[in-house]
Amino acid sequence: MNKKNIILVVSSIFLISLLFIGYRLKKPEKINVAYNNFLLDVDKGRVDTVYLSDKAELKVKLKDGSIIYTDNPRDDKFKEELLKKNINVEEVSSSAIGDQASGMFLSLLLFATAGYFLFKFTAKQRSGGLLDITRVQNETESEVNIGFSNVAGNEEAKDSVRDIVDFLKDPEKYLKYGARMPKGVIFYGPPGTGKTLLAKAVAGESGVPFYALSGSDFVQVYVGVGAGRIRNLFKKAREKGKCVIFIDEIDALGKKRESGGIDGGNDEREQTLNALLSEMSGFKDSDGIVVIAATNRLDILDEALLRPGRFDRCVEVGLPDVKSRYEILKIHAANKPISSDLDLYKVAEQSVYFSGAMLENMVNEAAIFAAKRNAGSIGKQDMDKAFYTVVAGAEKKDRSSINKADMKITAYHESGHVVISKLIVPHNTIPKVTIIPSTRGAGGYTMNIPPDRMYKTKSEMEKDIMVSLGGRCAEEIVFGEENITTGASGDIDRVTEIVLSMVKKFGMSRTTGILSYDVLYKNSFGGINSEILNECRQIVDGLYNKVKDLLISHRYLLDKMAEELLNKETLDENEIDRIIAA
Repeated sequence: MNKKNIILVVSSIFLISLLFIGYRLKKPEKINVAYNNFLLDVDKGRVDTVYLSDKAELKVKLKDGSIIYTDNPRDDKFKEELLKKNINVEEVSSSAIGDQASGMFLSLLLFATAGYFLFKFTAKQRSGGLLDITRVQNETESEVNIGFSNVAGNEEAKDSVRDIVDFLKDPEKYLKYGARMPKGVIFYGPPGTGKTLLAKAVAGESGVPFYALSGSDFVQVYVGVGAGRIRNLFKKAREKGKCVIFIDEIDALGKKRESGGIDGGNDEREQTLNALLSEMSGFKDSDGIVVIAATNRLDILDEALLRPGRFDRCVEVGLPDVKSRYEILKIHAANKPISSDLDLYKVAEQSVYFSGAMLENMVNEAAIFAAKRNAGSIGKQDMDKAFYTVVAGAEKKDRSSINKADMKITAYHESGHVVISKLIVPHNTIPKVTIIPSTRGAGGYTMNIPPDRMYKTKSEMEKDIMVSLGGRCAEEIVFGEENITTGASGDIDRVTEIVLSMVKKFGMSRTTGILSYDVLYKNSFGGINSEILNECRQIVDGLYNKVKDLLISHRYLLDKMAEELLNKETLDENEIDRIIAA
């Protein structure tokens, strides 16, 4: 905001404040009293002055200085009676009405002046200076000191943008072959996988300015503001020459446009998107400007964004595999004291489905735990505690409200998960099971870690369902069907998600066939087909009966696991394996 805008805002605030103060002074709180009470005040000598007028009410000043209002009797002898009682009487002339009109005019004038200044300020915001330099993160070569070496994992994604770096450094190498630089790249993938970091690395490796904004920065209340910001951004970029423009959360402005669709259209968003497409179409091969965008949902972006000549490449930045997780952990642990008993590769093996951001958070939590206990270094117990905190929340310290019956239910519930997992998916790792409640509301937690796999088979998905059903099934076997609890709500959600994806998305049901119902019902509002619902129910019921049979036939394992959990509250991998082996 420049100096002129600041003056406009301050002036407007001052005038409005002045108007408010004047109004409060001009219009004190009005006190109305009954005429009988007024006569009582007259008889007791409390009245100082009465202001006579032709109005329906009288203004009266009491001897204590307060002002009251009462009904005007409009009696010819009223004034004489007041004077006999030594009460001052002042007749209000018509000029007072003029004073009131003048006051009203002044108030209107002040309002109009304040409104004018505010209008000028708003118009200024809409018409000029839409993308102030302070709103753009402009990091020059010396400031962007991040390269590909700082981005662990996602080797395929890095390989997909290395030629862009090469093009920015040495365009002649490609131009002599008639090649043009991709005008835009979209990084897509789950949150926290390092899309922003990779975009910075492209700018850092190329040694060019880096502009980073969010898609929501361009979508404003006023129609045309976002489009203006787009044009100003690209104008500034062209002045700089070669550069990288990064737009995070591009889905905020680049969602699919609906013609007469359910959202009724968004004029501001559409104008902004059109401005972005127009600017990207206007690039020359010699400009050296590359636009990188990031989104968690590639499927909801407008097709016009993804056509050649706009965002030429779509690069997946996915969750890291075990090797990449290990490299990420090493980067985040590089400047921290690590104990010899902490095996980072073991941590990487356990942290399946962790994003880079989650891994960084886990290492930081471990460092905090180590600092709290003045350990001198980050040990295995710190990392284990951090792992549990990231996954399930911190352990609840005050457990006085939890009775023994609830603890027993939790112990059997978690034991059901563990026993079924060990029986049907022995290759899964269970580093920890606990019945200590967490701050996120979980009564207990079983860490069940599958090996890294590219695909999931139908059998594996069915086994995932069975493991999730183990807790509810154990409750039913031990406590009876009437005493099952709400503790399985999260498990049931997971079961529903898996079985629906099997039937609707992956065509793993003979009844519904090899069809994707997600595609069939993409633009339908008919809800879940009854055939799908019945098929899902049959699959889950069949698997539930299998789990029940397994737990009944291995009841001794279920009881032993629950007994150990009640005694120790938490069991590690070695203790679990010892119980199963026995």
